[in-house]
Amino acid sequence: MRKTPLFLVFIFLFLSCVPSKDLIYLSGTPKENKEIHKINTNPYKLQVGDNISIDVTSDNVNLVAVFLKSSVSSPVIYSIDVNGNIRMPILGEINVLGYTTKEVRVKIEEKFANYFMKEDSYFVSVKLDGIKYTIMGEINSPGPRVVYQNQLSILDAITFSGDIAIGGDKKNVEVIRISPNGNKKLTIDLTSINALNSEIFFIQNNDYINIKPLRQKSLTAGLGPISGIFSLISILTSTILIFSRL
Repeated sequence: MRKTPLFLVFIFLFLSCVPSKDLIYLSGTPKENKEIHKINTNPYKLQVGDNISIDVTSDNVNLVAVFLKSSVSSPVIYSIDVNGNIRMPILGEINVLGYTTKEVRVKIEEKFANYFMKEDSYFVSVKLDGIKYTIMGEINSPGPRVVYQNQLSILDAITFSGDIAIGGDKKNVEVIRISPNGNKKLTIDLTSINALNSEIFFIQNNDYINIKPLRQKSLTAGLGPISGIFSLISILTSTILIFSRL
């Protein structure tokens, strides 16, 4: 049996090999030796379909009971309807579309001023009820996710989805950000320590994360598993040998 020509082996190795530096998360040192610090950009603005948790507490338990789940006296979850409103007992409809949770809290407190007596003491808390995101592409477990945290890094989101597949590009991860003010596409290099300072290191509700394939995988797309590649090499070798004898 004849040996496979070396040039075909070199082509296969070129297409298959990925530099180790492209596989490691957060490598290197900060630019200009600046201290790495995690940042979160502008506060998230609420959108249609979001769920928010509203908790109202007071020394007068009976006064706030209507704003709580009666069985366990816990916060109530409100879903933002297609008009950007939530509907609360007594207070009625409140438009929250495009507002931050802090701004919603202020709105509710202003309405409470007409409900509570001046001497009544009360406390309002408004939180986003989980972070929703969709991850796709070269990820081991693609699809939508909801994580019940107030803050979520893109590394956490990737980990919750089974990590980036071997053919995924960690250097050019896309985040499509949906917001009431318009949509935008951003990229982040997760192999660099400076990713910690990116404006999209912390994802926002309704983000889409797209893990694109490595260039090497794109070049070998359609060739099938490794065994299929070797079969193709064998076929090419046989063809070359046949024509060389003509």
